[in-house]
Amino acid sequence: MTDKLKSFIEAAGWPRVIIGLFLVSLFVAAPFVGVRVDTSLSDTLVRVGMNGVMVLALVPMVQSGCGLNFGLPLGIIAGLVGAVTSIELNVTGMMGFLTAMAIAVLLAVVLGYGYGLLLNRVKGDEMMIATYVGFSSVALMCMAWLLLPYKSPNMIWGYGGSGLRTTISVQGYWLKVLSDFLAFNIGPNFYFPTGMFLFFALMCFIMWGFLKTKTGTAMTAVGSNPEFARASGIDVDKMRIVSVVLSTVFGAIGILVYEQSFGFIQLYMGPFYMAFPAVAAILLGGASVNKASMLNVIVGTFLFQGILTMTPSVINSIMQTDMSEVIRIIVSNGMILYALTRKVQVKR
Repeated sequence: MTDKLKSFIEAAGWPRVIIGLFLVSLFVAAPFVGVRVDTSLSDTLVRVGMNGVMVLALVPMVQSGCGLNFGLPLGIIAGLVGAVTSIELNVTGMMGFLTAMAIAVLLAVVLGYGYGLLLNRVKGDEMMIATYVGFSSVALMCMAWLLLPYKSPNMIWGYGGSGLRTTISVQGYWLKVLSDFLAFNIGPNFYFPTGMFLFFALMCFIMWGFLKTKTGTAMTAVGSNPEFARASGIDVDKMRIVSVVLSTVFGAIGILVYEQSFGFIQLYMGPFYMAFPAVAAILLGGASVNKASMLNVIVGTFLFQGILTMTPSVINSIMQTDMSEVIRIIVSNGMILYALTRKVQVKR
């Protein structure tokens, strides 16, 4: 039994074991401070489904040796353009969501290709340049959202009749179109978004299947040993571009999954920091800067979102005051800082 426990700890790693035990302790303590476990677990699962695809989007670039995709906002912006365009076209229901996805994927392929060309020119500094790309693309779109010729009264500012609002509701279009598919309730407080998890599972299967193909294997070889890959006849630059395009496309799809559950499209500064929680989640799951798996994505997303959901609720109940937003910021930034510190250590 002791040997099995040691093997499990070695396989999982102490950081995940400690964080996992802390999360379990929060669930155990919850009933004693007046926090419902079923509601908290439901909230955690919903957040996992909402964020899972965006965390999954980091895998291709990690596998190809391009590092962690801090330029994820570029893909998110493609998803936002797809979302507002589908509303402009007044397409509702599943067809509206699929329309948004189709537009987002097409734009993400174009943006991802240009992004990949840029990263091929700055080999060795990809993560730093990716951060600049993410931040600058958000800044550029802050101007573009005011100038793009959208006319839907549900999206534009009432005063002046032009420019998109900061927050746009998807209610009446494709709100919870995935989440409510085959969803079920257990009692009045537990809700499980079956459709969203099925979609996340499908995306994981597609990513896993792609990595098993000839192209996916070549991409992984480039990340593991670019010189050996080049000697084997693999076009290193092409594989890196493929990984960047794939990561950008999954980022675009991921934000649409997030929005249909959340209920709102957040423009302007909305995508600014969205890469950091995704990066923290995949690193907490056990990934490194050059290797990631589907298990890292699933475990990391659950741990990160679980801690982020449970900590404010439990501490608020103990202190009998509403400090949820302050605690959430502290916990989120603390976990991101831990993950980024670990990234630097691994890189060294």
